[in-house]
Amino acid sequence: MPASAQPSPIPSRKVGLNGRDLLECPVLNKDNAFDARERDLFGLHGLLPQHVTTLPQQVARATRRLEALPDNFSRHVALREIQDRNETLFHAIVAQSLEDYLPIIYTPCIGRACQQFSQIWTRPRGLFLNYGDRGRIADILSDPRWDDVRVIVASDGGSILGIGDQGANGMGIPIGKLALYTACGGLDPACALPILLDVGTDNEALLHDPDYIGWRHRRVRGAEYDAFIAEFVAAVQARWPRIALHWEDLAGEDALRILDQYRGRMCTYNDDIQGTAGVTAGALLAAIRAGAAPLRQQRIVIFGAGGAGCGIADLLSRMMVAEGMDPQEARGRFFMIDVHGLVRHGMEEITRGQEPFAQPRDIAATWDVHDPAHVSLAEVMAHVRPTMLIGTSGQGGAFTREIIAPMARMPQRPVIFALSNPTANIEAMPEDLLSWTDGRAIIGTGGPFAPVVLDGRERPVDQINNSYVFPGVGLAVVAGGITRMTDGMFLAAARALADLSPAAGTEDMASAALLPPVSELPRAAIAVARAVIGQGQAEGVAPPATAEDIEAALERAIWTARYLPYEKADC
Repeated sequence: MPASAQPSPIPSRKVGLNGRDLLECPVLNKDNAFDARERDLFGLHGLLPQHVTTLPQQVARATRRLEALPDNFSRHVALREIQDRNETLFHAIVAQSLEDYLPIIYTPCIGRACQQFSQIWTRPRGLFLNYGDRGRIADILSDPRWDDVRVIVASDGGSILGIGDQGANGMGIPIGKLALYTACGGLDPACALPILLDVGTDNEALLHDPDYIGWRHRRVRGAEYDAFIAEFVAAVQARWPRIALHWEDLAGEDALRILDQYRGRMCTYNDDIQGTAGVTAGALLAAIRAGAAPLRQQRIVIFGAGGAGCGIADLLSRMMVAEGMDPQEARGRFFMIDVHGLVRHGMEEITRGQEPFAQPRDIAATWDVHDPAHVSLAEVMAHVRPTMLIGTSGQGGAFTREIIAPMARMPQRPVIFALSNPTANIEAMPEDLLSWTDGRAIIGTGGPFAPVVLDGRERPVDQINNSYVFPGVGLAVVAGGITRMTDGMFLAAARALADLSPAAGTEDMASAALLPPVSELPRAAIAVARAVIGQGQAEGVAPPATAEDIEAALERAIWTARYLPYEKADC
């Protein structure tokens, strides 16, 4: 074999831990895969059984044990225990089949895992920064074990999925999100830090639960809350000037306010607002290729006008403007509905995120409505006859046959995305949406569903999930040196995602999926990362680089689950 064709040598890793300390470090532990040389070098004799196994053997053994468990929640708990002991083994198991394991390590199991987090918690992972830690957050973050961190997922547990305030139990979400950063985006687990900002909880059940691991105190709000967040952000910026700070499941108006306050100062983004918007925009672009109304003709009803709904409206309106529509006209295409009904100018308690999309106060003056002060979803649907209906409400069963009826008779295929999680909170079941529209609707859900068989044909149910976007965003930050996240980047991510759509170029559009299968999430992450880096360069928030340099940087940044040979670190 010529020298140029020789395989590249396997790189080694310098390790400074010994004995039990090494075995108790999840990102370094190999369990009984440490070979004889490493056992000599790191003082592991007597701490491990004699037989040396390989990673594939460990995966096979662990998989058999997982398959013997009674349900996916039991598998979630078992996988979390493996993750806390051996990160490489955990990700090697998941990598066997993303389609099978993502529903276990994230949606839908993650909702129950958060509700029972205090009961299944066994050992520390990440950081719990409590309100009582004020004045020493910087000291906590200064620990050398966090030197390699590049991506943080932070939550205050205030609004977890569709199940609400989970307090410190919300730590399940940052842990799960970072697992997907690695499984889908190739982030080295050593670069990932989950953080729970424990500012209390208003969940009565948790406050009286003897097993609850969090601060048993009413949730801190207002100026005290903002000061705590400010101290945290300042400490993060000082510790890691080039960090990606991902906010997740913050409560109410806190999410948009915090994003607006800090997005101009550092590389930070809110996945509920921007990631949800990015994947929804990408799926809509794919739906248009599959027979939905063109973007300029879209009339969009969003049921659930919180952070996610407002984020979707904002990004979709920007996409319309980018295609030449007047900004005011674009914003007028959105009809947002919250607990007070159709969002209109002059309403009480209108939020900053809703304000740009508020309809005129008198829009329903000529409509046949029961209460002009509270225009319902059904009344909006009947009079607007939207081309697209999006559910981010967390209200299970809110989309009924009567609600959907005005869309069923449209000349072009209606788009219905019921995005609320977990499954109990979904606005309508996929089979019902297809049945009520005689199979014409283009549907998507926030969680995984099996294909629906309608008239003897199998119809895929697209999972309009943020996992199609945020892993690629994180990869772009690590590989591309991005210093700020912009709305343009999430538009670029949406377009990159749409370009991967199986619906593009197929004649059987009714049976085509909008998004690539879950098994191709790593490929989607790379495509999104390329697009985000390119947009970052165009906006001046990423350093210039050639296409070849970007590809090389992406390749260097992607971690794979394998055991490297260890060498003793120099003291």
